[in-house]
Amino acid sequence: MPIQAHAPIPKFFYGTAWKEDRTAALTERALQAGFRALDTANQRRHYFEEGVGLGLAAAYRAGLVTRDDLFLQTKFTYLRGQDHRLPYDPAASLGEQVAQSLASSLAHLGTDHLDSYLLHGPSSNYDWTDDDAEVWEAMRKEREAGRAHRLGVSNVSLRHLERLSETRSELPTFVQNRCYARLGWDRDIREFCHEHKILYQGFSLLTANQDVLYHPLIRNLISSGPVINRTGKTSNVTPAQIIFAFARAIEILPLTGTSNADHMQQDLASHDLTLSLDAVRAIESIAG
Repeated sequence: MPIQAHAPIPKFFYGTAWKEDRTAALTERALQAGFRALDTANQRRHYFEEGVGLGLAAAYRAGLVTRDDLFLQTKFTYLRGQDHRLPYDPAASLGEQVAQSLASSLAHLGTDHLDSYLLHGPSSNYDWTDDDAEVWEAMRKEREAGRAHRLGVSNVSLRHLERLSETRSELPTFVQNRCYARLGWDRDIREFCHEHKILYQGFSLLTANQDVLYHPLIRNLISSGPVINRTGKTSNVTPAQIIFAFARAIEILPLTGTSNADHMQQDLASHDLTLSLDAVRAIESIAG
């Protein structure tokens, strides 16, 4: 098969979880706002991956984007994370389940390849197991066949990553975790990622950190001109924009799942913000 060019790493993902019958319309809205990277999963309990594909198809028909403009990321989810609407045969081997789930995802999304394919959480909350090793190898085979260009893992602990590293297997391109300020913005995982040249994707940056979002320090940063460099068209800086600018400053590739068109535009405009080193340190210190 011809070698496919890999899409560049995006700067912002639009997350499609928890949107149900609004998924198609919100996917199209996010593309209209300017998002070019989409995150989903072939797990009907929390995602409607087929709805993402419907939104993509509408955007293609409208001439809004082409497939080559986009970075599409989805996930393989173990049986324990699914409901009854399974994307694979539960009696099949794990390797076959990966192949079946990926084939289903490609059909849902109307594409012949994914830009990124994640393991949607290890099989154990504590360890990297033989099941995980089998799934990881199956995902690598899909990558080698050209159906997935990059691989990653989500919802992982430092132990998971250390144990994976100890197996001397290939490390992921991406780690995606829910990012809590109270845990130092996942500092231990981020440090591991930095050391091993893994890109860290952070989700729930706003919803998991409401106390930070409305902290007096954030309000002070918004009102203090010297701390924030406003460039381009950015004005009337929001707390969410501060958090996203902070995330990038500490090497977090952010996800947002807002359904509000104005917030989509504001979130993307956070690219135009640069926080001073003092501001970054101050926000990190909020978590203690």
